[in-house]
Amino acid sequence: MPLNEGPRRPGGHRLSVNPFYGPANPVGDMAEAPPTHRLPDRPMAPATAHQLVRDELMLDGNARLNLATFVTTWMEPEAGVLMAECRDKNMIDKDEYPRTAELERRCVAMLADLWHAPDPAAAVGCSTTGSSEACMLAGMALKRRWARRNADRYPGARPNLVMGVNVQVCWEKFCTFWEVEARLVPMEGDRFHLDPQAAAELCDENTIGVVGILGSTFDGSYEPVAELCAALDALRERTGLDIPVHVDGASGAMGAPFLDEDLVWDFRLPRVASINTSGHKYGLVYPGVGWALWRDAEALPEELVFRVNYLGGDMPTFALNFSRPGAQVVAQYYTFLRLGRDGYRAVQQAARDVATGLAARVEALGDFRLLTRGDQLPVFAFTTAPDVTAYDVFDVSRRLRESGWLVPAYTFPPHREDLSVLRVVCRNGFSADLADLLAQDLERLLPELRRQPRPLTRDKDAATGFHH
Repeated sequence: MPLNEGPRRPGGHRLSVNPFYGPANPVGDMAEAPPTHRLPDRPMAPATAHQLVRDELMLDGNARLNLATFVTTWMEPEAGVLMAECRDKNMIDKDEYPRTAELERRCVAMLADLWHAPDPAAAVGCSTTGSSEACMLAGMALKRRWARRNADRYPGARPNLVMGVNVQVCWEKFCTFWEVEARLVPMEGDRFHLDPQAAAELCDENTIGVVGILGSTFDGSYEPVAELCAALDALRERTGLDIPVHVDGASGAMGAPFLDEDLVWDFRLPRVASINTSGHKYGLVYPGVGWALWRDAEALPEELVFRVNYLGGDMPTFALNFSRPGAQVVAQYYTFLRLGRDGYRAVQQAARDVATGLAARVEALGDFRLLTRGDQLPVFAFTTAPDVTAYDVFDVSRRLRESGWLVPAYTFPPHREDLSVLRVVCRNGFSADLADLLAQDLERLLPELRRQPRPLTRDKDAATGFHH
C-alpha cells in the first residue's frame, strides 16, 4: 500500500451535501456536513452516505480505458453475482466453508496440470491476494531451502537472489523485508530483460534462486526461462552449485499455456521449483487473487506451513494474510469452469490480436518506434522516432488523458535510462473497436504535437505513473 499523508490543515475540510440527499430533513442534513478526516459525530442515512461516496468516485478514471493496468476490469454479471454471494465468507475458515476450500484445491490442481507438474496430485499450492504475496511466499521457500542446505554457514552468510532489473517491485520488497541481497542483471542495448548467462555469472554459494519473468511489465516480453535453466545446468556441472528457478508468471502463466503451447517454461524444466500467477490479471478475475505453486512437497519446506486449530478443524496454511474474502477464489473457479482451455485460448488470442493490430497501426503513423509488438504478452511498448523532437512520450500520455485514455509513459531502469516509452496493455474487454478509437485519437493529436516548439513536460517523474 502506498503511504498517505494526513490532512495538511487541522481537521481537514468538510464535504458539502445537496439538500435532496437528506431524505427526512434536507436542511438539517445539509447543515450537518460530515468531516472528511475524522469520524462524524452522528450517523447519516445510507442513501446520503452512498451518494457522497459515489459523487467523489466519479473523478476516478474509467477502468476500462486504463491501458496502464494489467488487472481485470470486466467480468460477466454471473461472476459478479457469485462474488457478491461469497464476499462474507472468510477464506481462512475452511472448516466452516468446506466447499469454498474445495474450490481452492480444485484451482490449484487445475493450475498444476496446466503447468505440467510431474505429478499434479503431488504439487502443492495456495491462493493469495495477488502475485505480490505469491512472490513473497515463493521467495521465503527459496530462502528457507537455501538456509537448510547451508546450516553450517547461515545466518553468518548473506543470501542473495538473482533477477533482471525489470522485475516487478514486489521482488525488491521481498529482498528488503527478508534481508536478501538483490543481484540485478542490467538491461543492455535492445535487450530489456534478463540475460541467462549474465544471471548464471552472478550466482554463488549464497544464491537462493534465480527469478525468470514470463511477461515483463516493462515491454510485455517473455524472459528465456529454458535458456536460463540450461545456463544454470552448466553452472552446476562446472561448480556443483545447484540453483533453483522461480518463474514469475504474473501475466504470462495464464497466456502462454494457451497461445504458446510449444514454449517450455514451466514444471517441464526440472530446475523450475515454483511458479506464481495473478488470477486477477490474465486469469480474468477481478482483484485480488493470485496463486503460488511448488512442483512438489519437497520444494516447499514443511516448517513454513502452519497447522492451526481454528474453528473446529486442523488447517494447514501458508500465507502472509489470514482473513480475506472467498469471493475471488470462487470467481476464479467459475472462470476456469466457464471457459475451459478452448475458452481461455479464444480470449487470450483475441487480446493478442488486438495488441498486434494496434501496435501495427501505431507504427504506421510514422512518428513512433516499436520496442515490442504484443506478440508475447498482449502488451506493447513504443517510443518516439529519432527524428521527432517537438514532443516526447510524456506529452503523448498527457494529451491522451484528455480523451480519457490512461496510457503510462516512463523511463527504463539503469543502463537504459535514456529510453522513455509508452506502454499499452490489452486485456479482455479492451476490444478491437476500442483500440480503433484509441488509434484515431492518437492520430488526431499528432498535428498539434508536431507544432509544439519542444517537449512541454517539465517534471517527467511526475508526468505519469508506471503501473504494474
